[in-house]
Amino acid sequence: MISPMSSIHPESTLGSGVHVDPFTMIHEDVIIGDNSWIGSNVTIYPGARIGKNCKIFPGAVIAGIPQDLKFQGEDSSVVIGDNTTIRECVTISRGTVEKQTTVVGSHCLLMAYVHVAHDCVIGSHVIVANSVQIAGHVIIEDWAIIGGSSAVHQFVKVGMHAMISGGSLVRKDVPPFTKAAREPLTYAGVNSLGLRRRGFSSETIAHIQEVYRYLFLNSLNNSRALEEIEINLPATKERDEILNFIRSSERGVMKGYIN
Repeated sequence: MISPMSSIHPESTLGSGVHVDPFTMIHEDVIIGDNSWIGSNVTIYPGARIGKNCKIFPGAVIAGIPQDLKFQGEDSSVVIGDNTTIRECVTISRGTVEKQTTVVGSHCLLMAYVHVAHDCVIGSHVIVANSVQIAGHVIIEDWAIIGGSSAVHQFVKVGMHAMISGGSLVRKDVPPFTKAAREPLTYAGVNSLGLRRRGFSSETIAHIQEVYRYLFLNSLNNSRALEEIEINLPATKERDEILNFIRSSERGVMKGYIN
């Protein structure tokens, strides 16, 4: 299942059932889990750790050195979880001395021409559509969806179950469970359809919507909105996830609704 026209370094480790197509190069210090498929013309550099049942399509480059002038050749890695699909010409840079690792979780789909820069952490079940460019140190939490041709600024955080419209410039943090669209990037409602597909009840979705009415629709500043939410709305896992996200934001969150 390993093409003789591929180049596999003897100090790499390939699990059972791994399939490697012609003209692919796998360097030393690479680990690939069982039953993964590596297409033709893929380059996998030292430090790559790829899980089981992954699919990597032609032209992808995994664990290339960071496009960061501060990088001094330090040992670092890319870690990719199980059952993740990486489509054509995706590039994922390995980490720098700050975090040492770039992470892509399990059950993700990175579509063609996506770039994931150094020290990013992408959760599980994340979909990143075609030609999205993700700068360094970005965090994208579980179940988020990033629309095609979007650009995500360095150090931005995207919350769980968020959905970002295609072509967006993501300069600020996007809170969990929301939809984000327009320019500048703006709250466009709760991702209710996505939440229903993932088993959230109507009562839970309504509760999330009420939290965001305080934050984005009631003309309150964030500090006052957070106080009102804690006073007036019952504590739930979803409410507290939103509050913790807003309070921990370092770049600030996207704008509220604009008519």
